[in-house]
Amino acid sequence: MSTAYRLLKHISPSPGWGRGRGGTCWDKGWGLFLLILLLSSCTMRPKNGYSKDGQLQGRVTLSGAFALYPLAVEWGTEFQKLHPEVRVDVSAGGAGKGITDALAGVVDLGMVSRDLEPEEVKKGAVGFIVAKDAVVPIVNIHNPNIKAILAHGLTREAAGTLWLTGKTTTWGAMVGNACIAPVNVYSRSDACGAAGTWAKWLGKKQEDLKGTAVYGDPGVVQAIQKDINGIGFSNIGFVYDIKTRRPNPGIIVIPIDLNGNGKIDPDERFYDTLTDLSKAIAAGRYPTPPARNLYLVTHGQPKDPVVKAFLKFVLTKGQRAVAKNGLVASPQPSPVGREQSQR
Repeated sequence: MSTAYRLLKHISPSPGWGRGRGGTCWDKGWGLFLLILLLSSCTMRPKNGYSKDGQLQGRVTLSGAFALYPLAVEWGTEFQKLHPEVRVDVSAGGAGKGITDALAGVVDLGMVSRDLEPEEVKKGAVGFIVAKDAVVPIVNIHNPNIKAILAHGLTREAAGTLWLTGKTTTWGAMVGNACIAPVNVYSRSDACGAAGTWAKWLGKKQEDLKGTAVYGDPGVVQAIQKDINGIGFSNIGFVYDIKTRRPNPGIIVIPIDLNGNGKIDPDERFYDTLTDLSKAIAAGRYPTPPARNLYLVTHGQPKDPVVKAFLKFVLTKGQRAVAKNGLVASPQPSPVGREQSQR
């Protein structure tokens, strides 16, 4: 409840107050008082900077990629413990929202789960690599053809027949047996890094992907949990349980057949736990894409002292939370943006 609302609740006039000959108009003096009160309440939040006693104060706002949302919430909580006079606000909505909000000045930091586009860099986007994760294909663990699916894995070519051409329509056609269960393909409805990265692995863009469009990583996971014939993709932060390090109930990761020999070899098996997969991503055994860097993006080089302090925290002490959340620590602490592209 805002300060203005609390005050108004206590000093509001009684019914009928201010009624003149016209019936319901408020007294001009009362209206002016309200305006002053509301304006003063909007300016009560301290400006970003330092208080008189040298404490960092103000606010940092972030929006964007679902992949970074849980980690950003934890970063915000830890940063606020170090700087009690700073408030950190985080909201999810997809990488597209993150980059748009950052460039428009709606937020201080956009959470973006894909590489920056050249036109975004031209507009002033500067990306700080804060972690690395991956997008993985998932199916329902009760799929009628699950043993064959896990044994054969998924090649890039097979993925193309699902998400690009739509030519593969049954699970039997996927793995070369007589199973006639239909393949129900899911994609994303929101502009996001996961879909963009998955499409990039297939040599295309998000708008080229076919399938039932679902909002957000949580939406895709829930859809696959409910559909025994479903196949989708999601970032690992929503596929695996952070505590158990195992896939969430009802879903399982399809291994990627890296050498295309039609079977999953021992060196291609690293999906049982989040820890094993994270090690494979860090070592480059899981391909990039669909592995990808995760960014915090600013509009131009950051100058705000609170934003700079938050970024420094994320790239130093905050990296401890990266591994705990099943991601790979930042491989490059320097920013990626217009300044770097011109060198």
